[in-house]
Amino acid sequence: MIENDTIKLLRECDAGVKMGTASIDDVLEHVQSDKLKTYLTDCKKEHNKLETEIQKLLSDYEDEGKSPNPIAKGMSWMKTNMKLGMDDSDATVADLMTDGCNMGVKSLNRYLNQYEAADEVSKDIAKRLINLEEKLAIDIRQFL
Repeated sequence: MIENDTIKLLRECDAGVKMGTASIDDVLEHVQSDKLKTYLTDCKKEHNKLETEIQKLLSDYEDEGKSPNPIAKGMSWMKTNMKLGMDDSDATVADLMTDGCNMGVKSLNRYLNQYEAADEVSKDIAKRLINLEEKLAIDIRQFL
């Protein structure tokens, strides 16, 4: 049971990291403020570090990982492009990213509760990812 929950939690973290990175990529070209751009690029670097860590662990379990849900990713992309098409501002970018961070935090906390038998290493990764998302949401509030 521990191994099964561990793999499932790591898969969800993998999908979350990929979704977060893709979301940052979707908005970066629209950012005007150097400070906001720095927050986003720093967060993306941290996501990439976690992704490497997650991939290593999944590889140890001979698991391929998980891509974000294509429907969720597509809807996110559409919402981002529609909102930025109407208002191409840092406030819109901050609003979109805050929504994404909040959804990520909510989902990851649900998975932490659902896969409670996961090992401590995997739980720690999920918690670090949650903290990363929460920190970004706080950092970018000034742009809302």
